[in-house]
Amino acid sequence: MGERLARFTARLRELSFPFAEAYDDLVARLVASDVGKNAPAVGETMPDFVLPEQGGHLLSLDDLVAEGPAVLSFNRGHWCPFCRIELAAFTEHHAEFANLGAAVCCVLPDRQQFTGQLRAETKGTLRIVSDIDNGYALSLGLVLWVGDKVKALMQGGGYRLDVYQGNDSWFLPLPATFVVGRDKTVLARSVDPDFRRRMEIGDIVAALRSAR
Repeated sequence: MGERLARFTARLRELSFPFAEAYDDLVARLVASDVGKNAPAVGETMPDFVLPEQGGHLLSLDDLVAEGPAVLSFNRGHWCPFCRIELAAFTEHHAEFANLGAAVCCVLPDRQQFTGQLRAETKGTLRIVSDIDNGYALSLGLVLWVGDKVKALMQGGGYRLDVYQGNDSWFLPLPATFVVGRDKTVLARSVDPDFRRRMEIGDIVAALRSAR
């Protein structure tokens, strides 16, 4: 997955895509502010949540870990190409995760009318919940403001966070991945201010195996 993300990022630079430079500036700001530093660490307990899935069903962390460990992935939205690369990799490795007894849950701030697209693309292999107004991500210290430059580029490109999320805050979750045991202890995590990088599948699998 890391190679796919790196190739995609490099391609954006080759095309002089305006987002490439803007993302560099945004990442530099996030690194300087240590965003995500207070998110749950390995060995700590993952805070509980109760969030709606497609169709209005409420899903809790207790539900996810009832029968095995869980992979909890925070994503920017259905529109984000980096997130879609990550979730495609999760879908490809669904059988491997299932064989380890693990459930995978994607947390994103989109309203349910937009999460359906991701559900179709991931072939129903993931649980997808809407974190309304980034409430859960905010409680974990995983929320960032996109900034005026990125906001202007997104609006110019037809990306409507105000419509997707149902508010005009232009806040996003910092993509992060947590592997959580049945007792809700964090077994492994990836919290990187550079949202163009994600936790490798091999590291997730290794953490899930350690939980057995």
